[in-house]
Amino acid sequence: MDLDALRREYESNPLDVEDVAPDPIVQVQRWLAEWVSGTPDEPSAIVLVTADAQGRPSARNVLLRRIDSAGLTFFTSYRSRKAQDLAANPQATILFSWVPVLRQIHVSGAVHRVEPAESDAYWATRPRGSQLAAWASEQSSVLPDRAALEARFAEMEDRYAGGEVPRPPHWGGYRLVPETVELWQGRANRMHDRLRYQRAAGHDGWEIVRLAP
Repeated sequence: MDLDALRREYESNPLDVEDVAPDPIVQVQRWLAEWVSGTPDEPSAIVLVTADAQGRPSARNVLLRRIDSAGLTFFTSYRSRKAQDLAANPQATILFSWVPVLRQIHVSGAVHRVEPAESDAYWATRPRGSQLAAWASEQSSVLPDRAALEARFAEMEDRYAGGEVPRPPHWGGYRLVPETVELWQGRANRMHDRLRYQRAAGHDGWEIVRLAP
């Protein structure tokens, strides 16, 4: 399949250092609010990129559940491939890819598990079906067929019938603490705007640099 002819010219407003907040989390929250206001499907979806101990990368979509001064938080099985990667190499990149508005955000940094109490609090907000699925699925393991997964789900329904579903010990949250944050804005003639936040040497603030597209 030839994709060479699929070409779109990018037209959008300029992005400069004077246009963005000095704190990258504040700026990401601004762009995220604009994105959510457009009512896209799964507005909290992000691409999480990890690598194993040998440096082999893997990527998948996950749902961002919190972004604040502490970092970016998501929840998953601690038995999943992403969890195995993070155990061996606790560094990751999160990509917000918003093609309809010609924007991307890359956030890179160290990742750690959140405290159990925080995982418990989020677990309590999940739909019951999602809670049962966390017990039913040995995430990233090989299944003989779909029927085996559905049988396991039915088993969990029976086990917890009439009562609350507890949080599995193998399920909880991770938080990425940003070390660099890059904003990308598509511009005409592929002359895109790229601004990168990086920790300023010698203090807790951030400096913003412009990158060539």
